Amino acid sequence: MKNIFIIILFLTLISFTNDQGLPLVENTAFQTGEKLRYRISYGIIDAGEATLEIRTTERKVKGRNMFHIVGKGKTLGAFNSFYKVRDRYETYIDKKGIFPWYFKRRVNEGGYKITQDYSFKHHYKKVHTGEQTFEIPIGIQDMISSFYFARTLDFKNIYKGKVFEFNCFMDNEIYPLKIKYVGKEKITIRKGKFNCLKFVPVVQTGRYFKSEDDVNFWITDDKNKIPVLVKAKIPVGTIRLHLVDWDGLKNRLESRIK
Repeated sequence: MKNIFIIILFLTLISFTNDQGLPLVENTAFQTGEKLRYRISYGIIDAGEATLEIRTTERKVKGRNMFHIVGKGKTLGAFNSFYKVRDRYETYIDKKGIFPWYFKRRVNEGGYKITQDYSFKHHYKKVHTGEQTFEIPIGIQDMISSFYFARTLDFKNIYKGKVFEFNCFMDNEIYPLKIKYVGKEKITIRKGKFNCLKFVPVVQTGRYFKSEDDVNFWITDDKNKIPVLVKAKIPVGTIRLHLVDWDGLKNRLESRIK
C-alpha cells in the first residue's frame, strides 16, 4: 500500500513539474477551422490580401496539443509588377496556454527576403533561432500568436484608457506590446456594419509610429473578438486592412448589425 502511494505521488509530481510555470489561458474566441481573409487597400485600390487559418496538427510538445496557424500575405493586380509580395508565416501555439512553440517566417517583398525559424523552450526561458539562443520570459508571443493571444484578453470590466500589455519576440528582440482601449464604435466595411471595440497602440520611443493617431483598430464586440478594420497612416496616405470573409468561427458573429 505504501509503494502504491509513493507511485501515485511521484506521477502527480511529474505532472505538476511538466506544467509548472507555464501559463494557462481561457480561450473562448477561436477554434481549429477558423479562417479569416482581409484586403489591404490604399484609397479605393485593393493592393493586397492577407489570410489567417487555424489548421489541425498532430504535432505535440511534451504531450501538449497545439494549434497550427498559417498566415499568408500577397500583393494583387498591378502592384505585382513593381513590388511583388509573397509572405508566409506559421506558428504552432499551445492550446492550453496560447503561446508559441515553433515559428516560421518566409518573407519575399520586392526581392527582399527574410527567413526565420524560432524554437521556443518556455520551460527553460529560452528561444533558439538556429544561430543564437536568447533569454525570454515564459509565455512570450511571436508575430502571429500575438494576434490570437490578444483575442483571449478579458474585456468584461474594460474602461476607457485601459492598457493591456504583453511581450513579443520579433527579429531577435523582445518587444513590449501595449494597446489602449478607446471606446465603442460602429464601423462600416464592405461586409456590413459592426459593433466594435476600438484600440490604439501605446506609442513607444524608437518605433515607426510616433502618435496614437497613426494606427487605429477595431475588433468585434462579441465573443470572437475579430479585428475587422485596421487603419495606419504612412507618409503618402492611409492604408486599410479590412475583413472581407470568414469561416469556421467558434461563436456567432453577434456584433454584425443586419
